[in-house]
Amino acid sequence: MNETSALFTDFYSLTMAQGYWKRNKDERAVFEMFFRSHPFNGGYSVFAGLETLFDKLTKLSFSDDDLSYLDSTGVFDKKFLDYLKTFSFKGSLWAVDEGTIIFPHEPLIRIEGTLVECQIIEGLLLNAINFQSLIATKACRIWLAAKKGSVMEFGLRRAQGPDGAMAATRASFIGGAYATSNTLAGKVFNIPAKGTMAHAWVMSFDTEEEAFENYAAMYPDNSIFLIDTYDTLKSGIRNAIKVGKKLTAQGKNFGVRLDSGDIQYLSTEVRKILDAEGLPKAFITVSNDLDEHIIEMLVKDNAPINSWGVGTMMVTGGYQSAFPGVYKLAARIEGRELIPVMKFSDNMEKTTNPGVKQVWRVKDKNGDAIADVMGLEGQDDLKKGERYYFWHPAADYRHFIHTIEGSVQPLLTKRLENGVLIAKNPSLGDIKAHKEADLESFDATYKRLLNPHIYKVSITDKLRDLKLELIKKHLGDRHN
Repeated sequence: MNETSALFTDFYSLTMAQGYWKRNKDERAVFEMFFRSHPFNGGYSVFAGLETLFDKLTKLSFSDDDLSYLDSTGVFDKKFLDYLKTFSFKGSLWAVDEGTIIFPHEPLIRIEGTLVECQIIEGLLLNAINFQSLIATKACRIWLAAKKGSVMEFGLRRAQGPDGAMAATRASFIGGAYATSNTLAGKVFNIPAKGTMAHAWVMSFDTEEEAFENYAAMYPDNSIFLIDTYDTLKSGIRNAIKVGKKLTAQGKNFGVRLDSGDIQYLSTEVRKILDAEGLPKAFITVSNDLDEHIIEMLVKDNAPINSWGVGTMMVTGGYQSAFPGVYKLAARIEGRELIPVMKFSDNMEKTTNPGVKQVWRVKDKNGDAIADVMGLEGQDDLKKGERYYFWHPAADYRHFIHTIEGSVQPLLTKRLENGVLIAKNPSLGDIKAHKEADLESFDATYKRLLNPHIYKVSITDKLRDLKLELIKKHLGDRHN
C-alpha cells in the first residue's frame, strides 16, 4: 500500500472536493482538528503522530493508477481528474508541539488552504493523529501507574497490522515506554529493542536448567530467565538461581520474568527466595496482559517488581478503540474577508467554536497549569498581569475571573507554509522529554485513574461574543 497516495481519504472527501473545484477551485478556508472527550475516562491526553503526518502530507499525490481508479468509479469529471494530476498539499499548518498534554475542544491542528486540499487531507490527518494520540495516552497512563518505572512495549504480535505496530511503538515511546520488542521500530525510531526468551526456548531443551545455562553462556550480560514454563516456585526460580549464581560469580547480574499466574503472590515469593539466596540485586520483570489498573494495584500492594512488559493493552488501546478526534471547518475566506462559521447541534458537545483561534496555556506563579484558553487569533492576546473573564466553551453563564500571575503560552505554532516544513522536527527523545516536562505542570488530581479532576478549557470574551452572535443569527434565520 502506498501511504502517500491521496486516495488515503474518505470517498466523500473526494466528492466534496470535486464540488468545491467546480464552484471555485481557489476558494480558501480554515479547518481545525480537536477532540471532544478524553479516552479511558481520563483527565488528560497526549498529542502524538505529528511527525508521521508531516512525512505523509508533504509527499501526498495522485498517481496515474490512482486517477484511473477514480475514473473507473464513474463519479468524477475528467477535467477534475486532470486537475488532480498535479495535486499536492500547498496549504499552511499550525499545531501544538508533539508530546503536549491536551484537552477537549481546543484546536490541536489548524489548516489553511483551498477547500479542495483541506478536504482531501482530512482522513490522512485524523488517521495519523487519532491512533498515535490514543496509544501515547494509554502508554502514559501505564507509565504513571508504574510510578514512572521501567515499562517495555511488547505489543507487535497483537497490534493492528504492520502499520499499526510501527505507529504504536512510536507512540508508546512518547507516552512512557523506554524500550520495545519491535526490532524494526527500534531501528527506524532509534528506540532500545529488548527481549530475551520465550517458553519455546525452555521447552527446546531436555531440562529447564540446561535452557538457562545455554542462554547465559551466549548472553552473560543480558540474562533474564523465564521461570514459569513448568512450575515457577518449585522449578523455575530454583534453576534460575543455579545459573544466576554462576553469573554473579563472574561479576554479572541477572533477572527473572513472570508471564503467568498470580503476579502479586509469585513476585513476592520469588523476591523472598532470591534474597534468601543472597541475590538482592537479581531483578524481577513481569508481563501477562497488564494494563494501568493492574499495575497500579500491584504497585500499591508493594509487589517487588523492577520492570513491566506491556503488550496488548498498550498497543491496541485496550477497551477504548479510538481517539475521538474530529476535523471541522472554522472559517471561510472570500477575497480578503474571513467569515467565521460554526456547527450547531442539539447536543452541545457537538457545537463547535467559530473563527480562527489560538490556544493559550495559563499558569500560576508556581508554574502550575490552571487553564487552557481559546481566543481569536489576532484579536485576543493574553498577557501576564492582566485580569480576564474566562468563559465555559458552551458560551453560557459559567465563567471564572483570573489575573494572570505566571506564564501564558500560545500552543499553536506554524509548522508548514505553502506545503513545506519550515522547522526541523524534534527527535523522538525530545518529544518524550517535552511530554514528561509538560505533565509535571499539572496537579496530580488531573492524572489519577479514578474520577480525575476536570481541567478548565475556556474561551475569551471575544470568542464568546462571536459564538453568541452566530447562535443568535442562526436562531433568527430559523424563525424568519
